[in-house]
Amino acid sequence: MFVSCPLLADDCLEYKQKPEVTLSKPEYIIEINQPDESMDLSLHGHVIANMSQKTGIETKLVFIKTGFCVILKSIDVEFGYNNFLVEIDKVYKENTCPFDAVMAHEQKHIDTYLSVIDDFKSDLKNTYFTAADSVMPVFIAKKSDFDNAIEIINNKIKNHPDLILTIQKIKAEEEIRNKKIDQMENGVDLMKCFE
Repeated sequence: MFVSCPLLADDCLEYKQKPEVTLSKPEYIIEINQPDESMDLSLHGHVIANMSQKTGIETKLVFIKTGFCVILKSIDVEFGYNNFLVEIDKVYKENTCPFDAVMAHEQKHIDTYLSVIDDFKSDLKNTYFTAADSVMPVFIAKKSDFDNAIEIINNKIKNHPDLILTIQKIKAEEEIRNKKIDQMENGVDLMKCFE
């Protein structure tokens, strides 16, 4: 197992630099599924949202007398939702009023997920900068340890407490907004199809 020696890692501190951060959202797709099993009557449909978090990092390798320093230069983050699975009760046939009413309701949930990510864009970028900036250069004795150093850097970014907290805030805000949609609509548009 690869271990970075703290004393030798201190030799790398002088090479630390402020990382650049770019943040983007992934393209997303919407899939519709009508499960064979009947759905709960209160849930004529629902959305399963798949959050994606991909981090690409750019590093610099500096030779020092005892080995190499791996320095984080920049991170390129893709954060958001890349897939929404909408499940609609199979009793509603496609291109019917009930199906369209359920789909319109679920689209509001999808829009909510996307709007929360948009609203947190600045916080996310700042948080990723804080996480990346906290990563010290990693000392490696030989070039073959480079991949392990990259894994260490990635793990330090992903597990940074500020980033974990920001993701928890995003999830909480999504839950609040989605509950408001359900409370406000309460199946009214769907019921109109049966009047």
